[in-house]
Amino acid sequence: MKAIICTQYGPPEVLQLQTVSTPTPRNHEVLVKIHATAVNSGDVRIRGLAVEGMMKWLMLLVMGWKGPRKKILGNVFSGEVVATGIAVTKYKKGDNVFGMTGFSMGTYAEYMCIAETKNLLLKPNNASHAEAAANVFGGQTAIHFLLKAGIQKRTSPKVLIIGATGAVGTAAIQIAKHFNAEITAVCSSNGLALVQQLGVEKVILYDKENFTACTEKFDIVFDAVGKTNKKQCQPLLLPNGMYKTVGGWEVATETIAQLQLLKDLFEQDAYHAVIDKVYNMEDVVAAHQYVDSGRKKGNVVLLIHQDSTEKK
Repeated sequence: MKAIICTQYGPPEVLQLQTVSTPTPRNHEVLVKIHATAVNSGDVRIRGLAVEGMMKWLMLLVMGWKGPRKKILGNVFSGEVVATGIAVTKYKKGDNVFGMTGFSMGTYAEYMCIAETKNLLLKPNNASHAEAAANVFGGQTAIHFLLKAGIQKRTSPKVLIIGATGAVGTAAIQIAKHFNAEITAVCSSNGLALVQQLGVEKVILYDKENFTACTEKFDIVFDAVGKTNKKQCQPLLLPNGMYKTVGGWEVATETIAQLQLLKDLFEQDAYHAVIDKVYNMEDVVAAHQYVDSGRKKGNVVLLIHQDSTEKK
């Protein structure tokens, strides 16, 4: 099978398309023919070792000293079950599934194996493979941090979302709306149309004003890009308010409950995939270059096995 191999830490050019052996599912695993994955911030951080301070040493320890131990990057997917281990009971050949592999990675490939008990569900019946793959990373990250901030325990919470146009930010807007939040989005002028399309009326354009000088107070301040710290945002919080950021030591969990919520909301037309660009597998270097540029709005999808309706 074809797979994208990360040969070492470095720029996008370290990614190479190679031929490797197709895996065989173990007793409780399914073999998934991957139709789509996504290039997200986690992928580019691992590929480029793009973290600072002690986080860099921790990543080297966990991920590999001279390069990623898991050579096939990518941690979200949507595809079709093409084989099952002898003990699998939840899925069958032909099922369309989606999910997330976390630090096991492996989704930049034509096929991958995953245990039926892992972060895996039947794909939303109204989602394309590209849409299903695009929903997972930002959606599960947003759910984790917003729930940790107690959004589910608050009545009509006031939520400030910093970096509202990225994969996590656009997901956070939609998840916060699900919890009946009053949302204020922080983005650039270039992102204004997108957040308005997602139903946000109160927007602070950071290229025109300093959002930390905002006089309004919030129950939750969520930095979806990791560009702030608690000290900067503390004046924005109401009493008992909570600050959360993707840029700290806290790592988002990946649970079936989160994935089920994303599936349910998508099928109820209450959650939408925000896709900026779609690339073919062969164009992975260009996809990573685009994400590195910082211009990405929502998600960048990578098509592996292409359906005719999902070509670029």
